[in-house]
Amino acid sequence: MQFIKVFFKSQANNRDFKKQLSNVLGFMPGDIALYKTALSHRSVREGADENNERLEFLGDAVLSSIVAHYLFKKYPYKGEGFLTEMRSKMVNRQKLNDIALKMGLKKITFYNKYDNALKISQIFGNTLEALIGAVYLDKGYIGTLKWVEKYIIMPHMFMDDLEDVEINIKNRLYGWANKNGKALEFETLDEKFENGRRLFTIGATVDGELIAEAKGYNKKDASQVAAQLAVAKLGL
Repeated sequence: MQFIKVFFKSQANNRDFKKQLSNVLGFMPGDIALYKTALSHRSVREGADENNERLEFLGDAVLSSIVAHYLFKKYPYKGEGFLTEMRSKMVNRQKLNDIALKMGLKKITFYNKYDNALKISQIFGNTLEALIGAVYLDKGYIGTLKWVEKYIIMPHMFMDDLEDVEINIKNRLYGWANKNGKALEFETLDEKFENGRRLFTIGATVDGELIAEAKGYNKKDASQVAAQLAVAKLGL
């Protein structure tokens, strides 16, 4: 009897998950186990065949190809430099993280919700890439291309706005510092292991004064967030 209760509870959970997932995807997914893997962060599943890091690797490559194809068609008279910069703007970590949150991925991602650092990190952008990898394995390249254009590019990536976006906010901050004779540095304030991963705290300092700080599982992401906070604080 207990086995039957557990079985039906599991079936109900699967149905709920499948419904939530189909609402995000806009279609009924095939292999549910594949999508559960795509939505599983290493903080809850450590095995390489259980968490989403391999699918993130695949999805990153697929997304880059799809975006390149989209830009090649949209801008027939633009050069390689422009196309490369636009692709970087479209697939940068912060942009993908924002899109993932807007799509509702945070609600269906499996991760350690007690890890405060994860709540403010960019794991959801990584999860979006893993989801693209899963869609690719489920629907093939053409199906994924159509899905990415319809559900990611068209509703979330506005080309006119992106053309005006600075790709690296740190460069903007460095430009301001150079223009005003300020000494800008990004320093590692803290480094520790948390949930089996190295967590960095990076601080943005101007003339030795700490302006902003941010945490991340790599220095690049942490320094970018610290730069964004510094720009906002300085009113640039």
